[in-house]
Amino acid sequence: MAHPAFLYGTAWKEERTAPLTRLAVEAGFRGIDTANQRRHYFEQAVGEALEGIYREGKLRREDLFLQTKFTYAGGQDHRLPYDPGADYPTQVRQSFASSLEHLRTDYLDSYVLHGPSVGRGLGEADFAVWREMEALCQAGRTRVIGVSNVNLGQLRLLVESAQILPRFVQNRCFAVNYWDRDVRRYCAERDIVYQGFSLLTANVHALGGPEIVGMARRHGKTIAQLVFRFAQQVGMLPLTGTTDPRHMREDLASSSFDLGEDELREIEAVGAR
Repeated sequence: MAHPAFLYGTAWKEERTAPLTRLAVEAGFRGIDTANQRRHYFEQAVGEALEGIYREGKLRREDLFLQTKFTYAGGQDHRLPYDPGADYPTQVRQSFASSLEHLRTDYLDSYVLHGPSVGRGLGEADFAVWREMEALCQAGRTRVIGVSNVNLGQLRLLVESAQILPRFVQNRCFAVNYWDRDVRRYCAERDIVYQGFSLLTANVHALGGPEIVGMARRHGKTIAQLVFRFAQQVGMLPLTGTTDPRHMREDLASSSFDLGEDELREIEAVGAR
């Protein structure tokens, strides 16, 4: 399936993960983002919610876009989804199999490397992991692969060495650097879809000024709707992790209006002033 215009992010929800995943799907979200990283995600609870929805006949697996991630041991707590003593390709295979089991599925729509193993450049581990992710993609276990939490230099290195290019790049998106404009431009030139997360929480100060508040009022929309519509219009696939059912519906309604070119430029520059 083609990816939806909006993703529901399931990080940091703990025991509320299953009911909130269900609420998000009932509100209309058809894309779910998670990770096999028990420290910040409860992937198994996402699967439990989806299994209930399938069982009730409300949706089928193919109606949903499911994305999860492989996370290195450095980003995990003690609840590891693989043998930390195994080589990296084995860790990927074990984590992937665990994700399929958690999510009650036999394939993924998108499988993402949760972040490089090093802060600058890429390490040998990253190339080994990517090759194994490519093998999963070639075998049809996941439809596409992607990478998260990368800077432009790391992304360039990955693209130059990859047999299968990342279909998605998922980054925390800061208004202070023009909403990650350099990475977004690089992605756009290569038909890579940029997924932006923390669009609201990372930019609270930038979004509270009179320009943004006034623009939202003129459109009769919330600031969140303004930001998500901006994201969509500049080619971004936004994530929201809201726990409020009303906000879920409002966020999905972001695509019901359009911002002008001047307004897009104003929002893009709002944090960089």
